[in-house]
Amino acid sequence: MLAKKYKSEILSINNPFEGIYTLEFKSLGRTFKYQPGQFLHLAIDEEYDGIGQWPESRCFSMQSAPGEETIRITYSVIGDFTKEMESTLSVGSEVWLKLPYGDLFQQNHDKLNTVFIAGGTGITPYLSLFNHYTFKEYSNPKVYLGFRSENYNNYKEELNNSCNPNIVTHFIYQDTEGILNINKIIEENGISATYYISGPPIMIRSFKQKLIEKGVSKEKVLTDDWE
Repeated sequence: MLAKKYKSEILSINNPFEGIYTLEFKSLGRTFKYQPGQFLHLAIDEEYDGIGQWPESRCFSMQSAPGEETIRITYSVIGDFTKEMESTLSVGSEVWLKLPYGDLFQQNHDKLNTVFIAGGTGITPYLSLFNHYTFKEYSNPKVYLGFRSENYNNYKEELNNSCNPNIVTHFIYQDTEGILNINKIIEENGISATYYISGPPIMIRSFKQKLIEKGVSKEKVLTDDWE
């Protein structure tokens, strides 16, 4: 699927926690087309006309499921680009989106015993799958989600609405239980499971290394590390 440009309008901005925003976009032209787990490029240059050289942009995972009329992304304010987003974007702002990119869930993988690990907003690419009809194909999905505290878990409703009734979700809150423990996750699921990892780059690298050290095949460790 070739990436296309979509002139879009911001429908809503949700700021549940300091420095974290969820934006919802509607296309002002063609219908959005993408697959679960893919990401987009967002450009906020007001001078861009959709024809010339693509301006400065940043990548963001799409957390809405394919087929929905709108696209949602969540971002943390880190670096100059996201600081500019925070200060300049408002409901009604027009931006350019370029999508889709990535093949997180389009790669060959076993759907019989799949483990999804995420830290904080790393859950967002998973949500695009969990709320899509294709998630019914997974027979034993388990999810481990780490947050600083329960107050930062803003995704319970979306997880409760998952298309797969067999999903088993574990919430780990750092302030009461500590950080995600990859050794414990391996003990509970074994080395034959397929593992997805999404979150801060340092977490992705360390968890991937530990999984492979423990004997999980490299082909069974899939990561959302396009950054």
